[in-house]
Amino acid sequence: MRISLHKISPFPFLCTFCRNSRAMSSSSYETWSKDELIARLQELEGSNNYLQNSTAKSLARKRPDSPLLAPSTRQSNKFDFASYPRRKIALKFCYSGWEYNGLAYQLKPTPLPTVEGVIFDALTRTRLIDPAAGYDGCSWEKCGRTDRGVSAAGQVISLWVRSVLEENMNQTVAQGPTSAVEDSIEEPAIDEESTMLDDGFGSLSLNDRDEELPAPLSTPARTSKPELDYVAILNRVLPPTIRILAWSPVSPTFSARFACKCRHYKYFFSSERLDISKMRDAASRLLGLHDFRNMCKLDPAKQITIFDRRILRADIDPVDPSTSAASSSMYVLNLIGTAFLYHQVRHIMAVLFLVGRGLEHPSVVTSLLNTKEGLESFQPGESHEVVDSKPQYQMADALPLMLWDCMYSDDDVDWRTDGYESTSDQSNDSTEDGRGIYHLLHSTRSRSQIYLALNQHFLDAASNFFPEPWATTKEGVVGIRFGGNVMIETPLGGGTSRKLQQYVPLLKRKRLDPVYVVNERWRNGKGFRRDQRRMAAGENEDE
Repeated sequence: MRISLHKISPFPFLCTFCRNSRAMSSSSYETWSKDELIARLQELEGSNNYLQNSTAKSLARKRPDSPLLAPSTRQSNKFDFASYPRRKIALKFCYSGWEYNGLAYQLKPTPLPTVEGVIFDALTRTRLIDPAAGYDGCSWEKCGRTDRGVSAAGQVISLWVRSVLEENMNQTVAQGPTSAVEDSIEEPAIDEESTMLDDGFGSLSLNDRDEELPAPLSTPARTSKPELDYVAILNRVLPPTIRILAWSPVSPTFSARFACKCRHYKYFFSSERLDISKMRDAASRLLGLHDFRNMCKLDPAKQITIFDRRILRADIDPVDPSTSAASSSMYVLNLIGTAFLYHQVRHIMAVLFLVGRGLEHPSVVTSLLNTKEGLESFQPGESHEVVDSKPQYQMADALPLMLWDCMYSDDDVDWRTDGYESTSDQSNDSTEDGRGIYHLLHSTRSRSQIYLALNQHFLDAASNFFPEPWATTKEGVVGIRFGGNVMIETPLGGGTSRKLQQYVPLLKRKRLDPVYVVNERWRNGKGFRRDQRRMAAGENEDE
């Protein structure tokens, strides 16, 4: 019995093609007519397409998610956020500012990634927030904005995230008073000048609803069902230059920005060729409620008219408390306030550097705060001057500045490092167990100390051939030899400085326009054009 090949072959057209090919193989194409050659090419193309389609469909049967299958047979992998509980939390985290283009997410492309952008991507990658909903969809709020180059050790954001606790199933998102996107539009763009380390966290499953992490061997078994371990989950996917330190459950109306009682900034600097006692005198004049319009960068887009800010602490201390003031070379300005203006800390530090170098008297701080007659009290013997608009001067470098902490009431936050309540006896046994966050940051510090030792030896090697450049100017202040002359050096922090042939005192410099003039000019210029664009966009939407 003869069986037809068409009945058993999965590719009957291909079998026909093979038979025809064998039949024609003995013939020479040179004797074929044009029509026969065209027919032959069409036959070859048809067999090739048939083979490709048949192979694709065969593979599709092995992949249920293939788009080649009908929608009814396809399995959907879309993550349904609406089917999961949600809760509002606060995240406390640190980051290396020099690696990023500032904290705030920007609508326009930036040379470096932003901290918020990286954290948002980590939250979406771990399916803690819905990427389609954006920043507004999770009521994203930050405590304090830091600009490009500025670091933070205790930054805080608040937002709604996925939960595994069923009691959070009916929680509704309460929209906050502001959002990350709005902040990135309103605030001006910044105009200033790896290998991943093993963090010891292991792998992360993103598809399990109950993402309970395996506990270390030394950790006793936990009986109560925990919340998601937000700290460990996020640190697994974040770069080592951003670390989540803790999380806290918060109320639906909590705002990371407006619930903050005060913010603590630190500015680190070397005491070389600086008079620390004079700098402390100048810093002490910052305490209390003052008008800081002359110690900040004016942002006319915000139309700010009130520049009063309260400073709670302004101390200059050795970085290492165990060292005496006489032997310490590294100092830090500890500045705590209820709120801060744009670039306020860096402007304050620039003035303190001028005082420490002997170019300004400590009373210059009082004068800069004295924006109206009788607003500030001067010490006996000091000249009184009203400074109603800001003199021109350069603010200090961004690198040494750190947002050290954002402080909240204990009634608002309850920081924890894992998914268990802090009142539990088991909460001290974190799954992190020092293997990840602490070990990574400790290793980073150790590596930085190696760089310090290397740079010191580079300097020692250069000292064998070149003398120190510092000298005393004819004005009696510290200067630097440059081009055969001794120029005045004004420190700006972070190893940066400016060299001047002649120093002009702050109060004798050219003044910027008063605040009301700058605000009005912006309203009639950029502000007017912005409003026109918004009106045009609104009309187009209505149409």
